[in-house]
Amino acid sequence: MNFTNTKPKVYFKTFGCRTNVFDTQVMMSNLKDFEITQDEKSANVVVINSCTVTNSADSTARGYINSLNKLPNKPRVVFTGCGVWTKGETLFKEDKVDSLFGHSEKENINELLKNEERFFNAGDLEHIDETIVEEFVGKSRAFIKIQEGCDFRCSYCIIPYVRGDARSYSEDKILEQITTLASNGFGEFILTGTNVGSYGKKKHTSLAKLLKKISLIKGVRRIRMGSIEPIQIDDEFKEIIDEPFMARHLHIALQHTSKKMLEIMNRRNKVLKDLELFEFLKDKGYALGTDFIVGHPGETDELWKEAIENLHKFPLTHVHAFTYSKRDGTPSATMKEQVKGDISKARYNELVSIIDEKNFNFRKNNKTTLEVLIEQEKNGKYIGLDQYFNQIEIQSNADLVGDWVFIENYEAKDKINVAKF
Repeated sequence: MNFTNTKPKVYFKTFGCRTNVFDTQVMMSNLKDFEITQDEKSANVVVINSCTVTNSADSTARGYINSLNKLPNKPRVVFTGCGVWTKGETLFKEDKVDSLFGHSEKENINELLKNEERFFNAGDLEHIDETIVEEFVGKSRAFIKIQEGCDFRCSYCIIPYVRGDARSYSEDKILEQITTLASNGFGEFILTGTNVGSYGKKKHTSLAKLLKKISLIKGVRRIRMGSIEPIQIDDEFKEIIDEPFMARHLHIALQHTSKKMLEIMNRRNKVLKDLELFEFLKDKGYALGTDFIVGHPGETDELWKEAIENLHKFPLTHVHAFTYSKRDGTPSATMKEQVKGDISKARYNELVSIIDEKNFNFRKNNKTTLEVLIEQEKNGKYIGLDQYFNQIEIQSNADLVGDWVFIENYEAKDKINVAKF
């Protein structure tokens, strides 16, 4: 690579979760001798921030790597993210990628990319970043990583083995991060991590305490959170439920609504307690989302019927539904009683259909004013998310991108709300 006054261009390809989105911003913030490009065709280097939550996630990353061979520039390919710990060695040995580095090395990206030799630096699973991200490229909302790793060992999940045990970021560092971004115009913050609800463990603090301190920062208007476990919504957390800075949407990971399936998955939540919690939050005016895995080994017709009967009772409005995908290296991967793909697909469609109807009814029956942050303009319409995490499409003659607008009258369509402003 020729280091002249013209800086080499780096393109970032991010797969997976919000945590990866933040990790990519950390890398971007630490690039000093390179120029970030949004056009992969002009890139001298492509950095792939990988996801490895399922075998298919690995396949998607591999497919993308292969597609880079067709680019006219023939960029240098650098691989990072969770996939380093599962498929990195294979990709390196097969010469599919030029270099690899793990999560703990991302703050060193500038020096790593200046090294033109092939390298494999997996790093460790104990690192906590120190970088203060000042901007989110192409985003209206800011993602804030507050913790890393997970102490849970759900039978289907590889993530604790590629991100390590739960560890929290410094409270001072988080508050400094948000203060910086708020002063740069960001008003909505999404707290993210591998297991957000575990924040504060071993640090004599908690997620609720952190939220209160964030809310006092000038410019902070709304706070959302990534997925939280039901058992992490304790009495202290419930005390802040009514606070105005809280987005009126929580994503609480159930994963299933059959007691037996939760046991098979090595989950810590219980169906009846989950239902009680969801009813409490619904009465507080919250829209509620969840993760749900369909077709996990052991999911018989009888257990699925039980799960659906229970699901109807839950006041859900959103779902991240997944058909089970084998992840090598997890207990679930060796379990018998695999569910056939066509059955999993049918169950997935049934589940999503139920939640779609619940979401539509929630939007149709909601009478409160929508507080919307406009994120983009598309085909002459302005798109944003309200406090309930529902998307709205607004027709307006004004340029609304980046603005907060209040919508009193809107129409609930099949998948989206629509309004004029």
